[in-house]
Amino acid sequence: MGGQSLRMAIDYRKHPRIDDREPDTASAAAISLEKVTTRAPALVSLYKTAAVSLTKHGVGGQRAAVYLVLDRSGSMRRYYRDGSVQHLAEQTLALAAHLDDDGVVPVVFFSTGIDGTADISLDAYRDRIGPLHDSMGHMGRTNYHVAMQAVIDHYTSCGSDDPAFVVFQTDGSPTSKAAAEHVLCTAAKLPIFWQFIGFGDDEFRFLRRLDELSVPGRRVVDNAGFFAAGPDPKSLSDVDLYDQLLQEFPQWLTAARATGIVKS
Repeated sequence: MGGQSLRMAIDYRKHPRIDDREPDTASAAAISLEKVTTRAPALVSLYKTAAVSLTKHGVGGQRAAVYLVLDRSGSMRRYYRDGSVQHLAEQTLALAAHLDDDGVVPVVFFSTGIDGTADISLDAYRDRIGPLHDSMGHMGRTNYHVAMQAVIDHYTSCGSDDPAFVVFQTDGSPTSKAAAEHVLCTAAKLPIFWQFIGFGDDEFRFLRRLDELSVPGRRVVDNAGFFAAGPDPKSLSDVDLYDQLLQEFPQWLTAARATGIVKS
């Protein structure tokens, strides 16, 4: 970690932009390739792969505040040990460099409650997730709703004008399905998109059902996507991961703009 201390709280202030130049094209990344090459050269390949997927899905040049939510329930232990969670953090940070000009991704670790919060950034991401996880102690049950509420509280407090894109990782259904469903439906009125990703062999029936909740019967817009990364998430190619992450985001943006949830 190069002497970086573990930050156990999300910084609610908006960080200054890394790249102070105004984008000169509609598809310009929030942070330039030059800046990423200088500050985080190990992320360049991921950054370039993310750019291809963003363009493919018609959201090149889109701005969004990116969050990462990580499951710390007991069954997740192996994915922290084998580097799968660290790899997802790096993939998310590289995507965020296109969407968010501060180069920082707030991270929420959850199990029964909020186990801890931190930031990862272009200057502090390597081998960061493991030490953070190890510092948080007991791994509990799986309560989506507490993590979702933590993201909502942070987003509404930081004063961002951009929508939020949340990468929400888990390896199973929540302890309280009703609470998770309630928060997701209530949050549909906010400019926040939830992209769930499942690690492991679980069938993820609840997340598939959550992804298909009726509109407008249960929620004003479809504000969530889901895909399963399988029992070996690191074996999923970066191309496939980014294509899956961005599959439903463009449709949500269109619906959210049409309803005034996201500013046109």
